[in-house]
Amino acid sequence: MRLTHKSRNALIGYSFIFIWIVGYLIFSLYPVFYSLYLSFFKVRLDGANIQMTFEAFNNFKAAFVYDPYFVEILIQYVMNMIINVPVVIVFALIIAMLINQDIKGKGFWRTVFFLPVIISSGPIIGELIDQGATTLPSISDYGLVNLILDNIGEFLATPVQNLLETILLVLWFSGIQILILLAGLQKIDRAIYEASMIDGASPWESFWKITLPSIMPLISVSVIYTVVSMSVFPLNDVIIYIKNIMLGESTIGTLTTGYGYSAALAWIYFIVMVIIIGVFIGLLNIKRRSRA
Repeated sequence: MRLTHKSRNALIGYSFIFIWIVGYLIFSLYPVFYSLYLSFFKVRLDGANIQMTFEAFNNFKAAFVYDPYFVEILIQYVMNMIINVPVVIVFALIIAMLINQDIKGKGFWRTVFFLPVIISSGPIIGELIDQGATTLPSISDYGLVNLILDNIGEFLATPVQNLLETILLVLWFSGIQILILLAGLQKIDRAIYEASMIDGASPWESFWKITLPSIMPLISVSVIYTVVSMSVFPLNDVIIYIKNIMLGESTIGTLTTGYGYSAALAWIYFIVMVIIIGVFIGLLNIKRRSRA
């Protein structure tokens, strides 16, 4: 076969990831679609047998009509994402810009901010939360939480309080984003900044006109990674709730427990997560086009 240079490179690339593609199709893609299939059934385990009763969209309806907790937990998750994701992205951008300066020990600081990504497993984070190591002591000592909560609406009170009480935990999610944004900052030609300085541009103007537009695609990638990583975190309240529902045995006439209902909840959760990503990316694209 006579292949073009582009086709040859693509074939080489696919050959490297072929084993991963096969593993994904077998161990990930099939369970995903099988969970969608189960979401339309009431599933009961009877010893070694699985009893399935077709329920159409009743599982999805039960999530919003009969389940007394899921909608509340889901709304709280959405509010947390709306507040936490911008905090992580802004923090990661600030740290990346500081590390990108002409300072000594850049590798050390990259390691410092990436280290929590390595150790932030479920059991470790759970133990740190129990010991109060994910919040700043000064926040509670000086009554800062109550001061802020007294001056905002009740709708935002809970997510803001969660952010302040787990501020260090939220910032621990920024390790990967710092490396992504730092790589983008290092790709910007220094000559562009020198030319802008000659034209009289201030550092603030250079940031908004040069730095931010140049790394905007990487900010989009960081937003997607942040939403996904926070959404699949083992200690996420929605995941914990779905897991508990899954392990509960469904009884006759009840749709709010069991594998079928938990599969429906998981797909609702997935759709909401995709919508959140779409909203963030849409806002970034609108901002980028307005500056173009």
